[in-house]
Amino acid sequence: MTVKEGWRGRFFEDFEIGDIYEHPLGRTVTTTDNAWFTLLTQNTAAVHFDHHYAAQTEFGRPLVDSTFTVALVTGQSVTDVSQNVIANLGWDEIRLPAPVFEGDTIYSQSEVLEKRESKSRPNVGIVTVKTSGYNQDGVVVITFKRTIMVYKKGYAPSITRLTPGENA
Repeated sequence: MTVKEGWRGRFFEDFEIGDIYEHPLGRTVTTTDNAWFTLLTQNTAAVHFDHHYAAQTEFGRPLVDSTFTVALVTGQSVTDVSQNVIANLGWDEIRLPAPVFEGDTIYSQSEVLEKRESKSRPNVGIVTVKTSGYNQDGVVVITFKRTIMVYKKGYAPSITRLTPGENA
């Protein structure tokens, strides 16, 4: 039997301007997700967690906390964009063109916009992507640019794993 290494993410050299990565996992947002995230972040806007209140708004139902949407779509992109990141340098131009509701399933993709060598660290590069999240109907619900500092090949910390039966 041959053991094959799993996907370890992209390094600086793997990014090409214009490439688009369709992130593999969608996620259905639940009422619990929305309530917990809203309460964990101390967001007191009733439209996120009070169904009676939300029913009286133009939406007629709770809106998903927009910072949850940012976090979810960022998380969906990690496998393809920032698995080997040293640091997120910023999120810019966050736009929320359509609401997200409990029960929506969110998918996402990222396009590489820019890449350059780091001016101060020879072991990393800087990459900027535009990430878009969309619901089950294909409606774009969020876009943002994210800039990351990512390792070059051969410089990332190694992930040491024991094989079955091996002792540390």
